[in-house]
Amino acid sequence: MDIGHKIKQLRIQKGLTLEELASRSELTKGFLSQLERNLTSPSIATLDDIVEALGSTLSEFFREEKDEPIVFGKKDFFVDEREGSTIHWIVPNTQKNEMEPILVEIPTGGQSFVVDPHSGEEFGYVVEGCINLICGEQKNVVHKGETFYLSGKNRHYLTNEKKTTARVIWVSTPPLF
Repeated sequence: MDIGHKIKQLRIQKGLTLEELASRSELTKGFLSQLERNLTSPSIATLDDIVEALGSTLSEFFREEKDEPIVFGKKDFFVDEREGSTIHWIVPNTQKNEMEPILVEIPTGGQSFVVDPHSGEEFGYVVEGCINLICGEQKNVVHKGETFYLSGKNRHYLTNEKKTTARVIWVSTPPLF
């Protein structure tokens, strides 16, 4: 681990100058500058003071974060047939994230799964076709290129009464699909 680089990254993320960090950690600006350039090494106690001045802890500082993938292709998708529609999980392992995007394909005469009331919000974008968004007792027609946004307080689902398959990008927060 490049300790100097990590200290500099944290300092910049916090919007602090070297002088401000020096004042907070009761160290000299020159020492911190040398530390950030890896020209010197701190003692554990000094590093603890610096990390605390940056609003962190030693355990957080030394925690290695894995680079998580940010681009996904069809090989990463998981497909499930459910209640007359096909669901494509287009981002793997979304249960650990704050939102869950899926691609729903609804054939002619088909219906998506029913979403029972929940705390959270949902967004949808109709990529192809036209769908009906049934939310409580209300029916809304959503055409290709249009979107919907709703809270999860009412039971809701999608239907397709048209002659072509509809495809909808549907995003939920928190994950619930």
